[in-house]
Amino acid sequence: MQKRFLLLSLFLSLGIGLATAQRPSFTIARLKYGGGGDWYANKTSLPNLINFCNRELKANIAPQEETVEPGSPEIMDYPFVHMTGHGNVLFTEGEAQNLRKYLIGGGFLHIDDNYGLEKFARREMKKVFPELEFVEIPFNHPVYHQKFDFPRGLPKIHEHDNKPPQGFGLIYQGRLVCFFSYESDLGNGWEDQSVHNDPIEKHMAALRMGANLISYALTNF
Repeated sequence: MQKRFLLLSLFLSLGIGLATAQRPSFTIARLKYGGGGDWYANKTSLPNLINFCNRELKANIAPQEETVEPGSPEIMDYPFVHMTGHGNVLFTEGEAQNLRKYLIGGGFLHIDDNYGLEKFARREMKKVFPELEFVEIPFNHPVYHQKFDFPRGLPKIHEHDNKPPQGFGLIYQGRLVCFFSYESDLGNGWEDQSVHNDPIEKHMAALRMGANLISYALTNF
């Protein structure tokens, strides 16, 4: 898995236009977790983010995301996995171990709190990395300074509890393996503008931050 991720990062770092390839170079995935939460939320979010990355990063991502379960061996095929929802999350012991193997091996997980996910995501990720705690990612971290610059960290897309947006992470042996966007609602911002009637400025800010996440995932492992 790491060799393939290294090849993808090499293409990006050299500025080679992967969009000229005959078929997609890689696919990103949405995490289908147990527990009853709406893992399937924000139907248009990932296709819109993929389209933006293909255009702005000159990437060649498959236009539609795949769905993968945390315990599936196929998770190793995806350099970037997105998790969202509003409700409960539950990982079995086997799923937690498989997800740990994926993240240690070079994979990247983005958890986007779609309002109400936080306490469940934190609890279940503790099964994956019992030795780690989520830490707030400082504004000078490279994840905020890929192609697009976010000197104040995460953009605020939707208001819920009058709290500032925060980016938390799990750092394993010096590498950010999981990024948790809280009180930002990036996924809603990626959706078609007609879904939430977001102003174009917020829609674009969400897409740019999402592109930074994908760029970071492909070049830091």
